[in-house]
Amino acid sequence: MPVYPDWWYSKYNIFEMTAHDVAEWLKRTDICLIPVGSCEQHGPHLPINCDSLQAWIVTKWAAEKAQVLHTPVVWTGYSPHHMRPPGSGAGTITLRAKTFEALMYDISRSLVHHGFNKLIYVIGHTSNIKIIDPVLRSLRYKTGAFAAMFRADAEILPLVPEIMGPIIKNPKEDNPGWHGGEGEISMCLLYHPEAVHMERVKWDRSQIHAPKYLPQDKFAKHDGSPYVVFKGQDQMIYLPMEHHEYCDTGVIGKPTGGDPEKARRAWGVLADKLAEFVEEVKKLKVEVKNREFDDRI
Repeated sequence: MPVYPDWWYSKYNIFEMTAHDVAEWLKRTDICLIPVGSCEQHGPHLPINCDSLQAWIVTKWAAEKAQVLHTPVVWTGYSPHHMRPPGSGAGTITLRAKTFEALMYDISRSLVHHGFNKLIYVIGHTSNIKIIDPVLRSLRYKTGAFAAMFRADAEILPLVPEIMGPIIKNPKEDNPGWHGGEGEISMCLLYHPEAVHMERVKWDRSQIHAPKYLPQDKFAKHDGSPYVVFKGQDQMIYLPMEHHEYCDTGVIGKPTGGDPEKARRAWGVLADKLAEFVEEVKKLKVEVKNREFDDRI
């Protein structure tokens, strides 16, 4: 029996299998899902594993629906902007961009080496996308394998009508999918409730602002994106900001409305969409031209 909670165990996880099991599965499917999260501060009220939970749950549910394999969750990612000042005890563990890129590439090449032709990264932390994109391209160019990303992060929730309307209740201006907000609170209440401490957090819009080194009458900040608002125009100026430079508490989303049932429904929608995508990927004919992982040291 697994030593971790039943909800964490998955019979489709290659981490739980023998080599013989994996070889037998490859006779049925050439698809493998790769959940990728992060280990980063989520304010004073949510556990550091929040993004990894999101990636894991969607992967686990979708794999069960679509009958495909998946890897263990990659529990750390690219989160330099969540480190906070030295000695602050934020708890974030980040990888450097080149380290994270190498990790993602090596995981992919290992799976292709063994016989998988189609790989889908399931992303629980949005900033990971920046580093994984060149990995997908490199994998395609060098091997011919099919490679894709699927977003399972909370920031995608308000962009999905089936979720935003009937499930997520806070309006978009309250950033319900952003850091520490309604969506992530709901997920953590569902699977890690003992680590949720709502009594510790206070929130108002003034804690989200443009970095103090910018003129405050010209620049603003609406959410946790890498963009600043300049004279009312958003999504135009991209800055390499530290999270604490534009958010005093680490909490971007209004921390109200958390409900474990919301998480079950919202991420259930994402799992359904991932499973539907997998079913279409199953139909694709992919020819891998270079399978051997020959750069192992």
